[in-house]
Amino acid sequence: MKVQIFDPPMCCSTGICGPGVDPALVSFTADLDWLKRQGIEVERYNLSQQTQAFISNPTVAAALKKDGNECLPLILVDGNIASQGSYLSREKLAKLTNIEFTETEQKPQIKTEQKPGLKFTVQQADEKSTISTGCCSAPNEKEESDKKSSSSCC
Repeated sequence: MKVQIFDPPMCCSTGICGPGVDPALVSFTADLDWLKRQGIEVERYNLSQQTQAFISNPTVAAALKKDGNECLPLILVDGNIASQGSYLSREKLAKLTNIEFTETEQKPQIKTEQKPGLKFTVQQADEKSTISTGCCSAPNEKEESDKKSSSSCC
């Protein structure tokens, strides 16, 4: 059995880089690794990096022609559309691939332990923010001027 995921355009193959990581992508990536450990063949394509895979697959090309990028992510199981427009949970992926799923196979919860001297503050940036903290985020004005005088990381 083969599962193919056709992702919307992202800066990297999994979308789990840069400062604004979507937790759904982190979970989905872990769920795909779990599927592989169950013996399922998994292929994942990113529209911004592997355009030819989208064009050369008639099912994917037809979905894109009909619905545009709104159909992404597109999940195929043995060449047939199983889901479009959202990432599936581990439980739903198991059902699609006929793998027995039990609650004990849920993703482990990460336990955090507070250590003296280590404190982190995480703030959500507002939509107007131009602060950039990595190569996968939008550049701010200083980075734009730096780009003109030196090469960037990507």
